[in-house]
Amino acid sequence: MEQLSKAMIDSAGSAVELAIGLIGVMTLFLGLMKVAEAGGLLRIIAGLIRPLMIRLFPDVPPDHPAMGAMILNLSANVMGLGNAATPFGIRAMQELNRLNPHEGTATNAMVLFLAINTSSVTLLPTGVIALRAAAGSADPAGILPTTLFATFCSTLVAVFTAKTLQRFFKPPPGTPAVARKSLILPETKDPSSEETFEPETSYPSWVSCIVLGLIILLIPLTILFGKALSPWVMPCLMVGFLVFGLVRKVPVYETFVEGAKEGFQVAVRIIPYLVAILSAIGMFRASGAMDVLVHTLGRWTQVIGLPPEALSMALLRNLSGSGAYALLASIIRDPNIGPDSYTGYLVSTLQGSTETTFYVLAVYFGAVQIKRIRHALAAGLTADLFAVLASVLICSLLYR
Repeated sequence: MEQLSKAMIDSAGSAVELAIGLIGVMTLFLGLMKVAEAGGLLRIIAGLIRPLMIRLFPDVPPDHPAMGAMILNLSANVMGLGNAATPFGIRAMQELNRLNPHEGTATNAMVLFLAINTSSVTLLPTGVIALRAAAGSADPAGILPTTLFATFCSTLVAVFTAKTLQRFFKPPPGTPAVARKSLILPETKDPSSEETFEPETSYPSWVSCIVLGLIILLIPLTILFGKALSPWVMPCLMVGFLVFGLVRKVPVYETFVEGAKEGFQVAVRIIPYLVAILSAIGMFRASGAMDVLVHTLGRWTQVIGLPPEALSMALLRNLSGSGAYALLASIIRDPNIGPDSYTGYLVSTLQGSTETTFYVLAVYFGAVQIKRIRHALAAGLTADLFAVLASVLICSLLYR
């Protein structure tokens, strides 16, 4: 009991120390991302993926507000702006519900949209990179090739699964509700909301195809040359975003400071989650229960390259984003593991390439009072499963 008490107190103190150490890195990253966002990078990405979205969602009119909201949501996810993506996602669900012919039942477009959301299309896992840097990683951006590979695989699986299962999960007969407004929740006024949801400018299809091809080409390039290129990532991101802001005539300093304030608030906001998770994990380890779990599950999961710590991460990631973030911090700060070990790379990749499926479904469907979610959960969990398998595969090839 003395060991349990000591572990609880020490872990709580370590959680606060970690959060304080994270403030600087998070402040830097969110400041840079704010400059890029203010310069219109979000809209550029939205214009590039618009032709693809029109083909993926044939049931949604190209000029409908739902299309613009979905594009902005996925664009924010691509940039790793989870907080910015949520308002766009809720707005998209509200607009999709106006096209819903069956009250309370998810449409094919809703299910596919959330399946792509839960597969977590991410090119820049800035939050994970920041946490790895705060944990003393010699190569914080080393997860870029692994995350890109895993998130690309999970997204393909999400689209294929949603499209396939919609043939078997037919919506039941319901009350026609096209252009229904009764289920649309009151919107939070945003000074930029009118501009944000105007129809987006779309690039020609051939431009989008070229960009998509370049992204696909990045996967083998980052796998082959990732170790050599990763030290260049963070300096290039800083210089690139600042130059982009200057070219787009953004007040760089003021915008950076505005985003940096958000980084400080985020780092402080996660302290309760860190204290709760790290204290529980510290007591769990001090009690000896962790050793029992490792010996019991390790014989089975270790065979496929999934250590018990990574298994816990994979399971918790579906339930709680903040909890998984705290668990990731605990694992990579463990002296026996560290951020640059195989397990450290694997859990970092899992955090960057998967999403809180149950949370996303609950929030987005709850916002429009959808009770029959059809195949949304099956599609999301299938994508998460393949994200875990892809993460194990790529991390085994590069870091094991």
